[in-house]
Amino acid sequence: MRFVSLFLNNRLTIAPEILVNDSSLKAVPFGELSLVELPPLNPTFQYDEKLQQTLSGKSLLFDELPFTLDQIQKHYENGYVKYSPGICKTSNGYLCSRCGNEKSRLFAMFSCFRCKNDNCAYCRNCIMMGRVSQCTPLISWSGPKVKWPHENNLIWDGELSSGQQVASHKFADNIGSEGELLIWAVCGAGKTEVLFKGIEKALNLGLRVCIATPRTDVVLELAPRLKAVFPNTMVASYYGGSEERETPAQLVISTTHQLYRFKQAFNIMIVDEVDAFPYSYDKSLQHAVSHAVTPKHFLLYLSATPSKTMKKAAINVRLPCVRIPKRFHGFPLPVPKMVWGGEWKKRLERGKLPDPFVKWLKAQAESDRRAMIFVSSVAVLEKLTELIRNEVDVPVDSVHAEDPLRKEKVIQFRNEDIQLLVTTTILERGVTVPFLDVVVFGADHDVFTESALVQIAGRAGRSKIDHNGKVLLFHYGKSLSMMQAINHIKNMNKEAGL
Repeated sequence: MRFVSLFLNNRLTIAPEILVNDSSLKAVPFGELSLVELPPLNPTFQYDEKLQQTLSGKSLLFDELPFTLDQIQKHYENGYVKYSPGICKTSNGYLCSRCGNEKSRLFAMFSCFRCKNDNCAYCRNCIMMGRVSQCTPLISWSGPKVKWPHENNLIWDGELSSGQQVASHKFADNIGSEGELLIWAVCGAGKTEVLFKGIEKALNLGLRVCIATPRTDVVLELAPRLKAVFPNTMVASYYGGSEERETPAQLVISTTHQLYRFKQAFNIMIVDEVDAFPYSYDKSLQHAVSHAVTPKHFLLYLSATPSKTMKKAAINVRLPCVRIPKRFHGFPLPVPKMVWGGEWKKRLERGKLPDPFVKWLKAQAESDRRAMIFVSSVAVLEKLTELIRNEVDVPVDSVHAEDPLRKEKVIQFRNEDIQLLVTTTILERGVTVPFLDVVVFGADHDVFTESALVQIAGRAGRSKIDHNGKVLLFHYGKSLSMMQAINHIKNMNKEAGL
């Protein structure tokens, strides 16, 4: 977008070219403007509360705001809105102000209609959130802070296990202070319930809270649960395609990618499944978390399978940690059983299934129990789903990260409309379904790391009335990851005294 510099109220200011009817003023791309001081706050200006709530703690593009250019500019001229460069030039190339990307290979040039420049640089790293380019200003709120309500009572009559109680008290005791804490809890320990008291305390202190997780499926699982226990609180879920992204909220459940849009918004940041892909591998997502918190904040990490670095920091007491080795219902974690499946890749290529897998499949279909069948790739998923449908006469479907019906299929699986669901590792976390058995088809594939297999096994036996779910690893040779995952689960059961 092109802007012009002009004098307004005896001060040098800037304005979008389209709003200024003066051909004598030279219009230049936003990124080429000289730094202009933000106009002072005009206390007599009647600011738009909806704009305040929409922009509070965020850094957004013009295209993301449901307000006219003229409305936004008036707020800027009165000191309530700030314009910042989306892309900054550096000595080594460029820096994306939104995602923190500095890698030259993740920037590109294009012929920009808005700024009339044939070589306008943009960031490819966060392009899925809308294009940030050299001529793109990011808009943030600089007026009075939103005052959140202080009556956010928790409506929940459940009981915590002894392990949950320790973790819950530790988290709640830290609310209002700075620092960090790791809650290292087995799959099915009831981490969400552990958060309730701490979140309630934070909300009633007028603090803003975010639960960030790498997976959309986890957001979809958590949001209704938190809305139910905090019925008087402004709660919103943020993920790709969410209809609540413009909803002002004191409690936000968000994918880590959506945090690119926030800036110094949250006093309490809860990072769920901190070890999970892509968060654990993507430094720009870690930047997004650090960018989204206020200067004084508290960070809570949740994980069943923390990284080696995090484990070491916890063991050496550099990172405060609470461990919950037992599930909330008190029963042991299901220990996976390894099953020889033969040369499963070659059999799939010939349009056949391994005999041990077929035997299990037919027995499972007759059991009326649901099952999740994890596979290593979309190609395997498509072939296996087709072959399974030829073997059994029960509802079978498949789901993967790019499936446009992913959300609907998970709901159908929960509602028992699907009995056998073939899935990639996208559902290894955050999905809780009772009366469930779990199978890994081709568990020797290197995509199934120790942590992935522990998480997958953690889908079974999560219900008090069904704690004996089976976990089977069909393989063509035992992998180190398979044995490490089994030992991990056995050790957690041993630590829990089970």
